[in-house]
Amino acid sequence: MNPHRRIRVLAVDDSALFRKVLTDILSQDEDIELVGCATDAYDARDRLAGFQVDVMTLDLDMPRMPGLTFLKLIMERKPMPVIVVSAQTPTGSQKAVEALFSGAFAVLGKPDNLDFRGPFGERLIADIKRAAAAPLRRRRPALLNPCLSPSGKLPHYDPRQIIALGASTGGTQALADVLSMLPEDVPGIVMVQHIPPGFSKSFAARLDRTSAIEVREAREGEVVRPGTALLAPGDRHLEVRWFRDHYRVHLHDGAPVEHQRPSVDVLFRSLTPHAGPHVTAALLTGMGRDGAAGMKELHDHGACTLAQDAESSVVYGMARKAVELDAVDSVVPLDNMAAAILKSLEHHHHHHGRTASTTYA
Repeated sequence: MNPHRRIRVLAVDDSALFRKVLTDILSQDEDIELVGCATDAYDARDRLAGFQVDVMTLDLDMPRMPGLTFLKLIMERKPMPVIVVSAQTPTGSQKAVEALFSGAFAVLGKPDNLDFRGPFGERLIADIKRAAAAPLRRRRPALLNPCLSPSGKLPHYDPRQIIALGASTGGTQALADVLSMLPEDVPGIVMVQHIPPGFSKSFAARLDRTSAIEVREAREGEVVRPGTALLAPGDRHLEVRWFRDHYRVHLHDGAPVEHQRPSVDVLFRSLTPHAGPHVTAALLTGMGRDGAAGMKELHDHGACTLAQDAESSVVYGMARKAVELDAVDSVVPLDNMAAAILKSLEHHHHHHGRTASTTYA
């Protein structure tokens, strides 16, 4: 996007009061232009056909068509950055997590006290600017069938084998796709998804419902067990440490890394001492560069490193940075990521004789 052009926003909300509030908030920022307001999904559809829009804000509680239904249609037919702003989406709520899974770039709850300025307005403006910088792509349908390893049978895994996943924008659905394709007795999995505080517990519960493995929010000191995936809480770094014969999780409130807490770099770097053939790390869709430097360290210590390809990524940012750092063994379409992880586990990846950034078809 031309940095000198203002960000064009369409607001979709059936409340005249809130449309006025949005107009007041957005008119205060010289980088944003509110190009129109729509009262429901059909009105929004007509306005989208009439002029260019960079970002759309969307309420969920609207007449004629629910906002969540409209969001899913938009992401299937004409992907664009959508920020859900609704009284139905307080932090951590089921509707908020559903909106993220359906493709929303960000989700905000309307303040109960009708104080729409201050922190709410600042957060909305920041999300609009981040969303405008993210080139979203049409998403593929979710994959829901667990698969076996390429050989058709599950090998015996070394207790030191562990899987680490990192994701940001678009990662809610990407993680769901990958986890849904993994069998229940894979080695333990640790994950970082850039997600606001308060969402991670509900997000983990949603992942658990569509996966053969057990998925939950990580707790301090928890053992990383086979068949279990532990997700970093939304406001804490997650590190993994080896104790005698198992890994344990350590959570902390350290400074943000690459503007993120939790940070994928923090997770990956904590696993560097245990790399070699034991660690399989994957960077999925996401904006920015978090995880790229940490993946480079893992790669140089012999871990198997995978990155989601550009075509299947909602935002090809973090994975692209890792490829540019020569930190990636294989670039993998999302549909094949689970199979690539299982193949790396089965063959106990070796450090020598690798070709970086090859494509796993």
